Amino acid sequence: MSGTEQAVLLHTSGRAARIILNRPKALNALTHAMVRRIDQALTTWERDPAVETVVITGAGERGLCAGGDIRAIHDDARDGDGTASAAFWSDEYRLNARIAHYPKPYVAVMDGIVMGGGVGVSGHGSVRVVTERSRIAMPETGIGFVPDIGGTYLLALAPGELGTHLALTGAPAGAADALLCGLADHHVPSAALPALLDDLTRLPVREALARHVASPAGGVLAAQRAWIDDCYAADTVEAIIGRLLSHGEPAAKETAETLLTKSPTALKVTLASLRRARRLGPLEPVLDQEYRVSCACLTHPDLVEGIRAQVIDKDRAPRWSPGTLAEVADADVRAFFAPLGERELGLAGTADTAVEVAW
Repeated sequence: MSGTEQAVLLHTSGRAARIILNRPKALNALTHAMVRRIDQALTTWERDPAVETVVITGAGERGLCAGGDIRAIHDDARDGDGTASAAFWSDEYRLNARIAHYPKPYVAVMDGIVMGGGVGVSGHGSVRVVTERSRIAMPETGIGFVPDIGGTYLLALAPGELGTHLALTGAPAGAADALLCGLADHHVPSAALPALLDDLTRLPVREALARHVASPAGGVLAAQRAWIDDCYAADTVEAIIGRLLSHGEPAAKETAETLLTKSPTALKVTLASLRRARRLGPLEPVLDQEYRVSCACLTHPDLVEGIRAQVIDKDRAPRWSPGTLAEVADADVRAFFAPLGERELGLAGTADTAVEVAW
């Protein structure tokens, strides 16, 4: 078995086909080869009448997937010309769009940590299951990057300004908060997952879920909606932070302090991405926008510096450039959205958005 085959285990049992991300030591982080293997499997199973349901899980006890292989992106941005990362994102985003329109039930078991690219292979599925261990996050602003993999699409759809809060802070959402924000559909206790996976091999998805779905413990975001919606409704990151600092709620002040540790450029580009995503409509044009932004990030110093500080050296002391929000001009932000010409992802208008999945 090759390394890629070991990193993504595929098998079928009864009516269900299984995708198991199998890099537990790397928290199942996605490589380009893994993305291609998943896509090939979906092609095969789409044509196989014996496969009625696709289920994706992660190996190990820590989570489904911690995201893309950002060490490889760091090295490509620092030492290469960015083409490897751009090629990875191109195939990854196309896979995200495919999952969103897959014609068979696609059940994502979002147990444990699910971040970045992990959200991409789960959050667009037709059936998204969380547990009491779930921690779903888009923490990109902490590494000088911007939520991608359709993350700005998903977060822009969250009620009020909850998605803006999660995108700018990178804060994790537990089960109840993920359900509130539309990042998940059902809560199943982690102890019941083996039985659920077994039932999916024999039963339609709806019947299998009915045996195991339970109410989650309370979240935190519902009680914070008032100050989140008020503060994040501001038009700029500076104004958001100003509202947070003056609100009077201790959690709001703590959030402002968190934001001030993130990449100033990434914060401003993330806010612009979310606001633009709300106007773009379907997933595909949002992915096209994210691809432009991601490629632009490869040439900005904060991406290499952020990954260095958080993942390579782990000193947790990034030196952002520019170092303050005031130094990031509106023109600097607009440059991240510049068209790519022949290098455009070009997903807009390509999807059959009328596909309905019966499960």
